[in-house]
Amino acid sequence: MSSYIDVAHPDRHAPYLDIPDDVIEYLHYLDFVKQRSPRTVNGYYIDLRGFFRYMAMDWGLVPRDAEPEKIDLTHITTARIAQVRKRDIFNYLEYARANDNGPKARARKLSALRGFFNYMCAQVNKLHENPTENINLGTPKKALPKYLTLEESISLLQNIQSDFYERDYCILTLFLNCGMRLAELVTIDLDDFRDDTIRIVGKGSKERLVYLNAACLSALAPYLKARAALPNLAEPQALFVSKKTGKRLTARRVEQIVARCLQSAGLAGRGYSPHKLRHTAATLMYQHGNVDMLALKEILGHENVSTTQIYTHINQRQLREAVAASPLSGLTYTPPASQQDPGEADGQGAAQPAAKRRYRHR
Repeated sequence: MSSYIDVAHPDRHAPYLDIPDDVIEYLHYLDFVKQRSPRTVNGYYIDLRGFFRYMAMDWGLVPRDAEPEKIDLTHITTARIAQVRKRDIFNYLEYARANDNGPKARARKLSALRGFFNYMCAQVNKLHENPTENINLGTPKKALPKYLTLEESISLLQNIQSDFYERDYCILTLFLNCGMRLAELVTIDLDDFRDDTIRIVGKGSKERLVYLNAACLSALAPYLKARAALPNLAEPQALFVSKKTGKRLTARRVEQIVARCLQSAGLAGRGYSPHKLRHTAATLMYQHGNVDMLALKEILGHENVSTTQIYTHINQRQLREAVAASPLSGLTYTPPASQQDPGEADGQGAAQPAAKRRYRHR
């Protein structure tokens, strides 16, 4: 069974029938009561399924070497779930760490478990003890985002090799100028455009308007003309479509297009991806456009400005200029009088205080 939703049609996801009934009910609670986005619900499904697969092995319900996809979780009852203890949570998190799950991934898994057990205790009163209570992994250290330099971005746009050049150039241009997410790009429809703005539906189905600069408008015009000439537009409202089928491009297909373009520009193997192009857009706007943090927050669709502020840590040019602007930056070192040659100091200089003689303003 597929674990992933179709980002172009987020209402289409796995029916979640391979997990315990209590988990199914919790996911319905997230969906219909809490109104979480389909992507969020799907993420909880994956993390909770992984936990109960681990517990099925730990409880001896299946062999330790069982293939995860073949572990039946549908028979795990509420009584069995009530047996989960805090040490089981710790053991699972250690198991996740041993399987190359970093701090952010472990924090996400703990968040899913905490939400589920809070629901079981406080919402439906099926459990009396919450095994996740008071477990805190701390705040994962935020890594600096990887991004392309201005020169690399230009090189990427200048070295596209494609059988649908107009489309792929437009995709890269929107990524690099608008800072949109991959899931946002593939869900764009033609009626999302109004003059020089585009309506983007982000996380949690939250909408925002992003202005299109001259580069975006210049890239859209030839692509829309080439798109209109396609003989088989199967999804006429979708902005980015396959040249062969006329259907909306999937997120995976866009990833492949970006990877191919990166390779033709000599930028493959450096960890770049569509999400790194989003980081690139934000970084270039901040570094070269002096964009205000609040404005950048709105463009990127961040919930809090604290998320956006990570870009303040990567503007080395502004940091260098800030230090250079210090009124003391023009002072230069000269040795004290005791270390100077006799001819260097005249009578007037010898009368100056030592602290004034050692540093001279340029």
